[in-house]
Amino acid sequence: MDLSLIDLPSEVVRTERLVLRPYRPEDADDVHRACQDDEIQRWITAIDVPYTAESARAWVEDIAPGERLEHRGMPVAIEADGEFVGAGGVHFVPGRLGPEIGYWIAPWARRKGYAAEAAHALGGWALGLGAPRVHLYADVRNEASQAVARRAGFRQEGVVRSSLGYRDGTRGDAALFSRLPAD
Repeated sequence: MDLSLIDLPSEVVRTERLVLRPYRPEDADDVHRACQDDEIQRWITAIDVPYTAESARAWVEDIAPGERLEHRGMPVAIEADGEFVGAGGVHFVPGRLGPEIGYWIAPWARRKGYAAEAAHALGGWALGLGAPRVHLYADVRNEASQAVARRAGFRQEGVVRSSLGYRDGTRGDAALFSRLPAD
């Protein structure tokens, strides 16, 4: 994947309805509010629980911009009609599986197809820059996220057993999805 001609800290991806853009300081309140949602806290175990306003501020102002600046990933705020509706990103994971796509949608913006549209666009962005494949994981119990992956053009390859760590110390299985340039 060739990022040499990309200004990753300012890169924006657009779809018919969405703008996938760098975070802005004013996104912190919406990120904080969205991450109070039980479903986001259930499936996105990388976020703190409780998720504080300071956690949101740190993500929006420091962590996400740092990932872009250091070329570790391209976290994005998902915007529809000028409003924050969710988050996503491309994580540049070294190894055979290639870049990893992630997404979540705020409770107030669900069931409008935003997650699939964003995941499709992020996958297409990475493939367009020469990634031989992109992938994503969804908890085998998270049927909604698996449906999003399929609508975004990803194909299920199998199940990665005991690959997810839960907050209570137990582990779970993940469905592995991929997308290739020809898909």
